[in-house]
Amino acid sequence: MASVNKVILIGNCGRDPEIRYLPSGQAVANVSIATTSRRKDRTSGETVEDTQWHRVTFYDRLAEIAGEYVKKGRPIYVEGRLKYGKYTDQAGVEKNTVDIIATEMQLLGGREGGGAPSSAGGGGDDGYDSAPRRPAAAPAARPAAAPRAPAAAAKPAASSGFDDMDDDIPF
Repeated sequence: MASVNKVILIGNCGRDPEIRYLPSGQAVANVSIATTSRRKDRTSGETVEDTQWHRVTFYDRLAEIAGEYVKKGRPIYVEGRLKYGKYTDQAGVEKNTVDIIATEMQLLGGREGGGAPSSAGGGGDDGYDSAPRRPAAAPAARPAAAPRAPAAAAKPAASSGFDDMDDDIPF
């Protein structure tokens, strides 16, 4: 029987990544990600927030990218797998740990890094066009001498069906 060990998180980074290199030269980055769920309390009716902290570990190139672009407070999407472990603390008490070993990562929100890549991962096929984005510039001005054609004559021959839709979308 096949099995699945997959975790998907969308949350905010709790601290800047800690990067280190193993003796083999492999990069390792650790970060904490906070996820918050909200629910209404049955007795008081107040909204209750429950924040969970997740330890995430990145390896190899993903670790280097995380170390360069992930910052405290930044929203992030992470896919990975759970890894359970045990250690003995200084008092001799055995503790259990749960880590997420990241296999995919995408930075969310704006581009604070100024040209920083917004995604990274194993396959590189994220389903989005890889064409470069046009820089935000003032829209080109229309020629002043061009006469306005009637709306019926300006309709393209192959319409996508969106040309005649209202701009008053309620959401």
